[in-house]
Amino acid sequence: MTTVLDKPAARPRSIGSRVGVRPRAVVVGAAAALGAFVISVFSLGTGDFEIAPADVVTTLFGEGNPAHEFIIGELRLPRLITALLVGAALAAGGAVFQSLVRNPLGSPDMLGVTNGASTAALTVVILGGTSTQLSVAAVAGGLVATLLIQLIAGRALHGFRFILVGIGLAAILTGISGYLLTRGVQMENARALLWLTGSLDGRDWGQAVPMLIVLGVTLPFLLLACGPGLRMLEMGDDAASALGVPVPLLRNASLLAAALLVSFAAASAGPVNFLALIAPHLAKRLTRAPGPNLLPSVFVGALLLTGADFIAQHLLEDRALPVGVVTGLVGGAYLVWLLTTERRAGRI
Repeated sequence: MTTVLDKPAARPRSIGSRVGVRPRAVVVGAAAALGAFVISVFSLGTGDFEIAPADVVTTLFGEGNPAHEFIIGELRLPRLITALLVGAALAAGGAVFQSLVRNPLGSPDMLGVTNGASTAALTVVILGGTSTQLSVAAVAGGLVATLLIQLIAGRALHGFRFILVGIGLAAILTGISGYLLTRGVQMENARALLWLTGSLDGRDWGQAVPMLIVLGVTLPFLLLACGPGLRMLEMGDDAASALGVPVPLLRNASLLAAALLVSFAAASAGPVNFLALIAPHLAKRLTRAPGPNLLPSVFVGALLLTGADFIAQHLLEDRALPVGVVTGLVGGAYLVWLLTTERRAGRI
C-alpha cells in the first residue's frame, strides 16, 4: 500500500511555469491596445496636411496614394512608432521595478535609473557629441545607475532601503546635471534642456528600430522567463524559494532587463517622467490582479504616451510642446493623488 511518504516529491515550479490567463487582464489589455490604435490613426492623419482616418488605414495597408504614403510613412509614422515603443518599454520597466520593490512608488524615474541616463546623455551633449553617442551614453548611464543602486542597497531589493538609496542617487545625479548645464554654451544648453524635458520631435527610424529590437528581445524574456516568478515573489522570498524560484537570479535578471528597457527608452525620447509610475499602477488597478501585470501595463503605457504626444502636438496652435511637459503635468497630479491615497491607507 502506498503511503504519503511513498509519494514522489512535487517538482518545484520553474520561473517560466505556466500561469492562468485572467479574463479581466485580457479585456484591459485589448481595450488599451484598441485605444492606442484609434489615437494612432488620428495622430497620423492630423497636421498641416489633413488625412481622413479611412485613408490613413488604407495607407497603412499599402494601398494609399503616393502623397499619403510619403507623409505617413516617412514623416509621421516613425514618431508614432517611437511613441508606442517607448511607452511600452517604460511601462514594462516600471511594472518590474514596482513588483521588485513591492511599492507603488518604486518607479525607475524616481529611483535614479532615468537620472543616470539623463546625466550621461547630458555629458555627451555638453561635450558636443553626436546623436548616436548620446544614445549609447544614455543606455550606459541607466545601467550603471541600476548597478550602483544594487551595490549600495545590497540584497534589499524591496522595502524602503532600496527606495531611499534610489532617491538619494537621483538627487546626486540631478545636482550633477545642473552643474553640467552651467558649463555648457547657450546652443548646447538649449539642445540639452529639450532632451531633458522628454521629446519625440524629429524622431525617425533611427530611434524606432533599435527600440523595437530591444523591446522584441527583452519583453518576451520578462513575460515568459520572469513574469510567473515575479508573481510568486510577491508572496515573499521564502515562499517563492519553496516553490522553486531562484530568487537572487530572478531579481537580478529582471532588474537588469527592466533597466535596459528604461535606458533605451530614455535614449530614444529623453526622460519622459512619470509614465513608468502611472502605467503599471493604472493597469494593476484596472485588472485587479496580483503580480506585475506586464502585458496590460505595456498596452496602457503605449496608450498613455501616444495620447500625451497627440495632446502635446495639438494643444497649442502656434507650437508643439515636448511630450514630457504633458506627462509631467499629468504625472505630478497623479503622484499627489497616489501619495494621499497611500497615506490614508496607512502604507506610508
